[in-house]
Amino acid sequence: MNFLLDTHTLIWTISDRSKLSQIARKAIDDTDNSIFVSSISFWEIALKFSIGKLGINGILPEQLPELTLKTGFELISLSPEESASYHMLPITGHKDMFDRMLVWQAIRRNLTFISRDDRIGQYRTEGLKIFW
Repeated sequence: MNFLLDTHTLIWTISDRSKLSQIARKAIDDTDNSIFVSSISFWEIALKFSIGKLGINGILPEQLPELTLKTGFELISLSPEESASYHMLPITGHKDMFDRMLVWQAIRRNLTFISRDDRIGQYRTEGLKIFW
């Protein structure tokens, strides 16, 4: 299967795997699966780090892309088509712009989203496949 990690899932995979559910760990560790990390997550982490809301066990945000690749994950960027069509994702009670863009990437690329955020489930009606 093809999975896209939510930002918190990426952080926990790198820094504290005990926070991942057993089923999420199994999916992430299965070498038959492709695990994708979006540049949106790096942006979110860098922003939260810069305002003092996030630290990752001494890891700097600029180290994350290399660490992510060493983990065997694949990096994806936000495409112009995803950016331009983002308005098509309905606004629900979930207004976090980073989460919404990750959800949109997962829907557009037909990736299963690994997230613990219960509010993300609202997007199943839009075609989101979610896993935790």
